[in-house]
Amino acid sequence: MVDPELLKILVCPENKTPVTVADDALIAKANAAIEAGTLKNRAGEAVDPKIDGGLIREDRAYLYPIRDDIPIMLIDEAIPLDQLS
Repeated sequence: MVDPELLKILVCPENKTPVTVADDALIAKANAAIEAGTLKNRAGEAVDPKIDGGLIREDRAYLYPIRDDIPIMLIDEAIPLDQLS
């Protein structure tokens, strides 16, 4: 879980908009796609391993993965959410 104080200062590294914690249903959907080998990050690489959680950009375009309670706030590691619709 992301510390609430940290969440207040985290923003998307690309456009500096706020991020919010992804709900469990979205994380489950993302992990199912990761397990199937179909989920790719912005760099075009397959996402692996599964994620523990995620932070969603304000416009809901990208999910920044959380692994071992650490948000991975790198543009190339962001997961385009249109893959999960």
